[in-house]
Amino acid sequence: MGEIAENYYKLVSELPAHVKLVAVTKTRTPSEIMELYNCGHRLFGESKAQEMVPKYEELPKDIQWHMVGHLQSNKVKYIAPFVKLIQSVDSFKLLKTINKEAVKNDIIIDCLLQIHIAEEESKFGFELEELREILESEEFSKLKNIRIKGLMCMATFTDDVQQIRKEFRILVSFFKTLKEKYFNEKDDFHEKSMGMTDDWQIAIGEGSTMVRVGTALFGERPK
Repeated sequence: MGEIAENYYKLVSELPAHVKLVAVTKTRTPSEIMELYNCGHRLFGESKAQEMVPKYEELPKDIQWHMVGHLQSNKVKYIAPFVKLIQSVDSFKLLKTINKEAVKNDIIIDCLLQIHIAEEESKFGFELEELREILESEEFSKLKNIRIKGLMCMATFTDDVQQIRKEFRILVSFFKTLKEKYFNEKDDFHEKSMGMTDDWQIAIGEGSTMVRVGTALFGERPK
């Protein structure tokens, strides 16, 4: 058994049954991805459309691809026909573009709304008030080809566990608020995508339903 497979089985053994593992394939080769695929894993995340498309074309078609990185509106059309979930919806403009491409393909595209919880300015995402305005707008009500499945966030990159825990709790609090007010009738709205290689255990402790892990599976990225 190779190192990737060993890492995978160890990680899966520590995950609660209700938590999905998204294996993040940024900069990883198709052969590395196939090592995980051959373990039975089918859920993979990519952070760039230009990396996702060739991997989709080359690899088995039962892979479920998640977009987990910042997505530019002009790249949506390349992944719309096959993407399983766009986790990183961080603007209304992007949401409208996803809907437009979904209409063209005669499909419904599942999305998560990315919430800005980190203290770092570099992280993308909505603020709560901004999101309320969007969800209450007539324009949003006309978007019939997207399905909002929940929220996603990225915590501050820090060793301060209390800081990370506090940020994940903000996400959970936002989730409850939005669920009660806007998605109460929607069983689909149930995902809290929080936690990466360095903080997935904390995230699960705070209620994550989906973790996005790359380095802990594939090893350090080549410099």
